[in-house]
Amino acid sequence: MRKLIQAGLIAAVLAVPSTWAQDASPVGMWKSIDDDTGKPKAMIRITDNQGQLEGRIEKLFRPADQEQNPKCDKCDGARKDQPMVGMMILSGLKKDGDAYSGGEILDPANGKVYRSKATLKDGGKKLEVRGYVGAPMFGRSQTWVREP
Repeated sequence: MRKLIQAGLIAAVLAVPSTWAQDASPVGMWKSIDDDTGKPKAMIRITDNQGQLEGRIEKLFRPADQEQNPKCDKCDGARKDQPMVGMMILSGLKKDGDAYSGGEILDPANGKVYRSKATLKDGGKKLEVRGYVGAPMFGRSQTWVREP
């Protein structure tokens, strides 16, 4: 019985660092919160692609009377008139100290691409995502909430 308890304790201790590691990274599912209304806008899945973070829209939160998967009619290039659900809106972010920087973020509402950076907050439960032109002080931030 004693060995069984010891084995259980060892397994529990070994499991904790993997949980911390998961929360110490933006990789996972996030609910974006509109910085103007405070309401959820979309579910975004962030993945790691060879050390660079990418984020795709998995779901939009839109009123029932609106198109649930609108096309990005204001986007340019390959994104022009493509469905927003499944679209990559975040790319190229790399670990930079306590933050992630050097990436780009698309605002599908206006079709514009901005430079971006992101910082984990609240023990990895929130992600502050900033889109900007030129320097980070010339932009706006959204808080995304980690989904289980």
